[in-house]
Amino acid sequence: MRYGPPGHLRQVILHHIRRGDGAPLVLVHGLGGSLRSWDLVVDGLAAHREVVALDLPGFGESPALPETTVGTLADAVALLLSAQGLQRADLVGTSLGGRLVLEMVRRGLGRHVVALDPGGYWNAPERAFVHGSLRASIAAARRLRSVLPLLAGNPVTRTALLAQFSARPWAVPGDVVLRELRGLADAPAVDPALTSLMAEEPQQGAAAGTSNGRVVVGWGRWDRLTLPTQARRALAAFPGARLHRFAHSGHFPMFDSPDETVRVVLDATA
Repeated sequence: MRYGPPGHLRQVILHHIRRGDGAPLVLVHGLGGSLRSWDLVVDGLAAHREVVALDLPGFGESPALPETTVGTLADAVALLLSAQGLQRADLVGTSLGGRLVLEMVRRGLGRHVVALDPGGYWNAPERAFVHGSLRASIAAARRLRSVLPLLAGNPVTRTALLAQFSARPWAVPGDVVLRELRGLADAPAVDPALTSLMAEEPQQGAAAGTSNGRVVVGWGRWDRLTLPTQARRALAAFPGARLHRFAHSGHFPMFDSPDETVRVVLDATA
């Protein structure tokens, strides 16, 4: 779908799907992902809600923006919410998407919001670690592109490839792993989005009492990318937010604990 300005966004095209019935629930994926990143939880959510899952610009089937930054990605999400009448929809985001849905809270958009292992709450050494770790994963996915189907299909090599992101990578379906690794290797917005994410100052929060609904921050206990200690900084930025710890999850709870993820999202946005 197309819609126009403000400002630098002359025309934005965001591919998205709608599934189910009920109050709308918008899903925002992470770096290298797409709306397919939610495949393991979308049926459970769509059984109770209308799910609106989108591809960020330059990911999945959405064309890239002329300039990809955290700010322009947030602008694109805000424009989609406005164009689709979803300014007060419930929002769920993971990783980079977690940062983006919290930015919607800061902008006064959305209602109840769930941010899963959001980026942007690291200190300087943690940021350097995340940057180096993600760059290495992206380089490996590109170098191994031709054999990714074989590697993702084997539990042993799948574990080696996904250990950074998952607490139980051998248990994540091979097709999910393959799709995510191909996104890291091939999505045109990966490099500029990562560069911007690493260059950004810590995310600004919202004053107590200014959000339109509940804010829940979910964090995997075994997150080896954005360390669980960063959760306290996210809570400090959004006073009144509640923390949910996923005891058996890494960076992506919807991969490691899909049933728990569905419960947490439905409870938080009830």
